[in-house]
Amino acid sequence: MASSSLGFAESRQRRTAQVLLFVTPALFTANMLLARATADFIPPVALAELRWTGVVLVLLPFCGRELWRARAALRRDWARYALLGLLGMGICGAGVYHGAATTTATNIGLIYAVSPVIIILLSRAMFGERLSRRQGLGAALALTGVLVIVLRGDPAALLSLSFSTGDLMILGAAISWALYTVLLKRWPDPLGVQARLTAIALAGAILLVPLLGWELASRGAPHFDLRTIATVLTLVLVPGVGAYATYSYITEHLGPSRTGLLLYLSPVYTAVLAWLLLGEAFALYHWLGAALVLPGLFFATHKPKTT
Repeated sequence: MASSSLGFAESRQRRTAQVLLFVTPALFTANMLLARATADFIPPVALAELRWTGVVLVLLPFCGRELWRARAALRRDWARYALLGLLGMGICGAGVYHGAATTTATNIGLIYAVSPVIIILLSRAMFGERLSRRQGLGAALALTGVLVIVLRGDPAALLSLSFSTGDLMILGAAISWALYTVLLKRWPDPLGVQARLTAIALAGAILLVPLLGWELASRGAPHFDLRTIATVLTLVLVPGVGAYATYSYITEHLGPSRTGLLLYLSPVYTAVLAWLLLGEAFALYHWLGAALVLPGLFFATHKPKTT
């Protein structure tokens, strides 16, 4: 009876994770949209520092006691939290904000579409994780759908792509995110999702302080008005607390390779948000890309029942 209840709970958690797989990319998309929208009035390191300090302040009242009880484990594994904070909040925070100001949306979509592939390669190289043929087919379908969208249905667009310093920073952030995802799953942790995110975010915020000092000296402090405050609050609650917490939950229950596949949905969501918020036309290639990405994600993440 106990094993049956445990199996039911695990099955329910997996189903929840599969649902969140389609919700989380929308939360991450908000981060990129705001990064591009605020590049002219909030410096990148300051934006990242405000975001992750805010995440810590929001979550600490809910998990402070858990962190205090686990203080011995935090002292023992501080290097792991520091590395995760550097990868997930430092490089993927300030790096993305800096790169987003000097590259195109098409290039960002194309570069980040490679992240799930990097996650799969790192998982295999570092831990021997393998995808089944069914999951590999799903990943290939999803990647094809992403390419259809970012190239606007024109393969010849590959020939006209150019790469800037911003592109290289986005590529570095994509690699950093892939490594963060793999290590997040493979390193055991006694903390719950909220407490672990708080510890990692705090480590990332601390590591950003030297860069913040340099940025303040060279560019000055951001001007705090209603626009800045609204931007920071949105970043804290949506792509900060929301996206990272759900991402951690999905990684725990589906594994890093499958979790990384949610990044394939970002170009689809970006196109939908541009249609809803900016009035841009939803073209045929958007529908075709979505028709490949969505079933691809299903095949890549869904395990058929065994009898």
